[in-house]
Amino acid sequence: QCLLSESWWSDTSCRMVVSILSKDGSFFSSYLPGPAASNPEILTSPLEGSQQDAGLVSQPTFSFTIAQTTAFLGQCYVGTNGEETLYTLWLLQEVAKGPAEDWKATR
Repeated sequence: QCLLSESWWSDTSCRMVVSILSKDGSFFSSYLPGPAASNPEILTSPLEGSQQDAGLVSQPTFSFTIAQTTAFLGQCYVGTNGEETLYTLWLLQEVAKGPAEDWKATR
């Protein structure tokens, strides 16, 4: 079914926990970067996003932001064994001094 309401781990040991997925597909969650496991000073960041209606498509798209600086866009796929996997593209926007500097502020 590919519902995001669970815990997800990235290849770099980052963790996203989606506890409640609203009927409209929106969710509020938390994100913990991978290095946090060994560094207690790293805090959980708020995460906000939305998912395409899984009732309409079997492998829905989704998007979310973390602390208003990082954006993810992706799709949830269900493998032949029933395992759900998220594939994402991410953007990190740093503060730029002005429009001429914007090109190097996005990674």
